[in-house]
Amino acid sequence: MNPPLSSYRLQFTPSFGFRDALEILPYLAELGIGAVYASPVFRAAKGSTHGYDVTDPAEINPELGGEEAFGLLAGRARELGLGWIQDIVPNHMAFSSENLLLMDVLESGPDSAYFEFFDIDWDSPREGLRGRLLAPFLGKFYGKSLEDGEIRLEYDRSGITVNYYDFRFPLKIESYASILTTRLYRLRKQLGRDHPEFLKILGALYVLQNLPAGDNTTDRRDQLHFVKQMLWELHSYVPDFAAWFKESMEAFNGRKEEPESFTLLERLLADQYFRLAFWKVATQEINYKRFFTVNNLISLRAELDRVFGHIHSLVLRLTGENVFTGLRVDHVDGLLDPEKYLDKLRKRAGDIPILVEKILGPEEALPLTWPVQGTTGYDFLNHVTGIFCNPRNERVMDRIYRKLAGVEDSYSDIEYQEKKLIIENHMAGDIDNLASLMKSVSSSSRHGYDITLFHLKQAIVEVMARFPVYRTYIGGGVERLEDGGHIRSATQAAAAENPALDYEIDFIRNFLLLNYPDSLPGEDRERWVQVVRRFEQFTVPLMAKGVEDTAFYYYNRLLALNEVGGDPRRFGIAPESFHVFLKSRSESWPGAMNATATHDTKRGEDIRARIAVLSEIPREWEARVRAWKKANYRLKRRMGRRAVPDGNEEYFLYQTLVGMFPFGEPDWEALRGRISEYLRKAAREAKAHTTWLSPDTVYEDALLSFAESLLSPPETSPFLEDFLPFQRRVAWYGMLNSLAQTLIKITAPGFPDFYQGSECWDLSLVDPDNRRPVDFPRHRAALDDITARYGDLPALIADLFASHADGRIKLFLIHRALRTRNEHPDLFSSGRYIPLDASGKRKSHLFAFARERDGDWAVTITPRMVTGLAEENRLPLGNETWEDTRLILPPASPPHWRNALSGEIVPGGKSLRLADACSQFPAALLVGVM
Repeated sequence: MNPPLSSYRLQFTPSFGFRDALEILPYLAELGIGAVYASPVFRAAKGSTHGYDVTDPAEINPELGGEEAFGLLAGRARELGLGWIQDIVPNHMAFSSENLLLMDVLESGPDSAYFEFFDIDWDSPREGLRGRLLAPFLGKFYGKSLEDGEIRLEYDRSGITVNYYDFRFPLKIESYASILTTRLYRLRKQLGRDHPEFLKILGALYVLQNLPAGDNTTDRRDQLHFVKQMLWELHSYVPDFAAWFKESMEAFNGRKEEPESFTLLERLLADQYFRLAFWKVATQEINYKRFFTVNNLISLRAELDRVFGHIHSLVLRLTGENVFTGLRVDHVDGLLDPEKYLDKLRKRAGDIPILVEKILGPEEALPLTWPVQGTTGYDFLNHVTGIFCNPRNERVMDRIYRKLAGVEDSYSDIEYQEKKLIIENHMAGDIDNLASLMKSVSSSSRHGYDITLFHLKQAIVEVMARFPVYRTYIGGGVERLEDGGHIRSATQAAAAENPALDYEIDFIRNFLLLNYPDSLPGEDRERWVQVVRRFEQFTVPLMAKGVEDTAFYYYNRLLALNEVGGDPRRFGIAPESFHVFLKSRSESWPGAMNATATHDTKRGEDIRARIAVLSEIPREWEARVRAWKKANYRLKRRMGRRAVPDGNEEYFLYQTLVGMFPFGEPDWEALRGRISEYLRKAAREAKAHTTWLSPDTVYEDALLSFAESLLSPPETSPFLEDFLPFQRRVAWYGMLNSLAQTLIKITAPGFPDFYQGSECWDLSLVDPDNRRPVDFPRHRAALDDITARYGDLPALIADLFASHADGRIKLFLIHRALRTRNEHPDLFSSGRYIPLDASGKRKSHLFAFARERDGDWAVTITPRMVTGLAEENRLPLGNETWEDTRLILPPASPPHWRNALSGEIVPGGKSLRLADACSQFPAALLVGVM
């Protein structure tokens, strides 16, 4: 099993489909990419810009070009030697009328062939949900929507549907009888009792009253088709029937301004397998598992063999045909039992690389028993960011943040508060369901017998809000010491702050650790395990929504650290810690993905590299922010006693502008539009003054007005006059960080992934900003120009740095490093990882390591803490920068080295001079020359 040497993430959308991608494959191959890494390509909700709202996993998405165009693309990739890593979505599907599997369930209920496919609690204790699926998509309360005539019956060839704007839910097939009999006497009088068409209606009614149930799904489906076909023929060819049928439907649809006229429809809706509801109802009452807290994504029961087989049928076929040469499993922690799922996938997909989107805490390890090659790289991303953040300045940055942003709470307190907020406002229904399940099982234990549902729920909330990782795996039967440690940590912290709940929390601790009584019957033990698994599934969305999508937008000490899988409490890491991480990666997960940007990252990789520079110059940063706050106060709007934005939002905005501002002259209108869209989203995610649930548009408009005022044309903006020189200084040093992290990504254990467009400067913000179209023709032309000038590398490098604003210097580095990686595939895929030390005055300003396999050697050298290496606009090169600094080389290393970036030969021995290795380029990739 060989992982790709590198990958390139493509985000397919209706405006960038398979035929568009076909045109760029030669460019990717020339760049040195080893595999296409594709966003979901399966049929999704119409207009989907991401593909995760799958409506049919067994069909290639026609909006992307369909099977024919996909075949051409896959074939061309194979011709060019490109592999194909496919992102698959086993967790959920779209809760949409386009999801025909789910619509079949809503039409036939327990008699549907797909009744068991979705994670729905059909036995909900809540009145109105027993035997029905909550459909929380109404824009207002149900009664108001009904009486406003927004919920209507409609009819077409597919049958009778309940329509609410774009939502179309099928009517329970037995309910057709209610409509057909309501005014049947009128049609009988009009056609006559013995009229053939009237007799057909009576026949249809007979079939409806005698539909087979239970296991006779095929017979039922045939008879259901018969009834629908008969009604359509009557509707199409018998005008009297069509007119009567329309009149009957209108009797149910009611008349606006006459509330009583909707009684028939109300009764009909009460008899369906779904319950339409105001969308906010799902935050308090829900009986299906969602993807995170997204109402229109409903979870699948992938643990069932039949469900697994259906949703993976196309994936496994294309894997068997060698079209998909690797798989990326989306949101693996959302599955009931990730390890069993992965075992099944490994067995059926065969010997191909499998990667999992698994978010690991800073000290958390991927379970070694999982049959995968590793994660999709958030762990790598946060480690590599950490070495460019100066830990020595943590206290001063703390002080600056408290003073200028006005945030006194610790990050730990903020995380706890925000997780509680998510539970109360987004997941209360989920936690209610979990508490009810746990209560039903606890009654079989003498220690849980007297625990009330009220106190049990309180205790669950406190434990979950303090859970330190995304999830544990005890419910799956995997014994990991760290899982028990996480449970004990959370319960101890919860008990310390809530002594009145000590007994309930202690019970939860034993419950989660599966410490059930020896006398507990086997059936009750299995129920106990199922509840633990459900608990484990719900800590995941709570961490994602409470931390990634709330705390990370509120706690703004240094935004480079607020990234998926990151922990803002960890203010940078020492090079030694990164070495430990990479050495472990080389030993345990050499086939993992190294990412620095993804479709889910909070900000582009080069924005993070810039913002990290602020950790090196805290006092300069403080002085500038103080000046900006004073100068810009007049631009704020007053809302009562408060000025908008508040200090924390203003601090967030200045960091964002430092990070995202383009190198050259910006398109001011586009820049203002991007920052406005981003700030609105960020403010709602932070949930301090406005939220997605209850947006305060007046506040938001004041916030956006402030930002837009800052970005008025430079000649009229005092702020920009002061901001731009500082921003350009940070951008210069950020560029050096960017090049360093790129080279580390390419040469470290694991394989590098490049998010589309990030081969040049990636100054994108969170989605949808990072899904803007990529100018591939410009990138291709730039690469062609670069490779045509390889005959004179010193002149080329000098020119690329002189014109660094266009990003070609990063493209050059990637091409040269990938070419070297491709020339030494075994060395970089499975070579030993050797941390390297240095001596001399500047030794703390570099990060270096060697790779070795069977006498084949490579050394990576990158600068760090670059503000202390060289003045602005001067590259850290040669003797002037590195002076006496030398890199200590391992025994038996080659006597000479070739710099793959600059082409120079560098003398080795026991050590080598940094001035020689970095004489033309501020980083080096040295390949051994024997």
